[in-house]
Amino acid sequence: MSINGHLFSSLASTPENPLWEKHTARTLPLYEKPNDCRDPYERDYTRILHSLAYRRLKHKTQVFFNVDNDHICTRMEHVAHVESVATTIAKDLGLSVELTRAIAMGHDLGHAPFGHQGERELDRLSRRYLRESFFHEKNGLRFVDKIELLEDDYRVQRPLDLTYAVRDGIISHCGEVDENGLRPREEYIDLNEFTTCGQYQPFTWEGCVVKLSDKIAYVGRDIEDAVRLRILSPESLDILTDMAREYDKKAINTTVIIHNMIYDVCRNSSPEKGICLSDTFSEQLKAIKDFNYKYIYRSKRLEAFTAYARVVVEQLFFSLLDAYAGEDTVPELQRRAAVYPMFMGEFAKWISKYCVPQMNMFTNITEANAKCVNEKIYGTLETKEIYIHAIIDYISGMSDNFAIKAFNELITY
Repeated sequence: MSINGHLFSSLASTPENPLWEKHTARTLPLYEKPNDCRDPYERDYTRILHSLAYRRLKHKTQVFFNVDNDHICTRMEHVAHVESVATTIAKDLGLSVELTRAIAMGHDLGHAPFGHQGERELDRLSRRYLRESFFHEKNGLRFVDKIELLEDDYRVQRPLDLTYAVRDGIISHCGEVDENGLRPREEYIDLNEFTTCGQYQPFTWEGCVVKLSDKIAYVGRDIEDAVRLRILSPESLDILTDMAREYDKKAINTTVIIHNMIYDVCRNSSPEKGICLSDTFSEQLKAIKDFNYKYIYRSKRLEAFTAYARVVVEQLFFSLLDAYAGEDTVPELQRRAAVYPMFMGEFAKWISKYCVPQMNMFTNITEANAKCVNEKIYGTLETKEIYIHAIIDYISGMSDNFAIKAFNELITY
């Protein structure tokens, strides 16, 4: 039974929508599979699910890093929460569940290792050396457009080539700004025009649902982890209890927040008001976010992690930067791989996939890349700026585990 009566059915991204062709446009025609019963968004969902970037999310920090506790949220679990919240709302409102699910599945593919701290370090390095910002929403678009490759039926590796609506939902999902009443923008833009986080609203109603669901999904889960890890002091727990009483709740946790806010969004959203919470629940969400920032995200307990993440990211970056030798960079990386086989060796194999063929001077690399049909975004590595882009791409795609192993290899003699 629908809470809202499927008020958005006529606005859903379906073949009946006048914008369907724009929503489902791909940069390149996607090869067809015989007897495929999936719609374009279901194909996108599957392609994201099969990608290496998605698999690495299970070893990427959500908030709390490197804990010996199986019950602490990872980036992959957060994505599952967002998908659950967003698809429940989309189904009730009459929107496309398939598009919503695909956006939610891919929305955090651009996250760096070590969570937002890793993102801040890469942003600092990017601003210093490339004079441009780094933010995970834009990096997510870059990964699905340029970096991630998926093997087809003939073992040829090709780009993910997702639909415009899914790509748009990934880069426009920023939920850090407190907004209510989300409505899609009217302009069909080149998504590479994004230069700052949250610069444009999503192009679809489904993208708006994911954007709000991202906030609903993480605030309660972060509190649960902070309680489990004893980050919160008795005094801050008392504040949390008082907040629960103020909003007539017995507790503030993932289950309570998600259930109540999903219901509230479904009850209050309309094409006229947009995707929204009631004023009461909007204030409650902001209050919980403010609590999290004050007592969790800025906790002194996280200061050591912040310093460690900075050292690891910096050392990985500068160690790779030191290997730059223009068009001889790949051979130089191969030579250094004798000392650092995992870090330098894997980077040499990885970067060569995105360089023109004549850069692949080593037989094992050339053979491996012969079936990579993708844009050679790094060319011949003719400038240091291009190479720095490659370094940032590579580090941003690392899991926490791989980054730590690479760092340990650097400091082991």
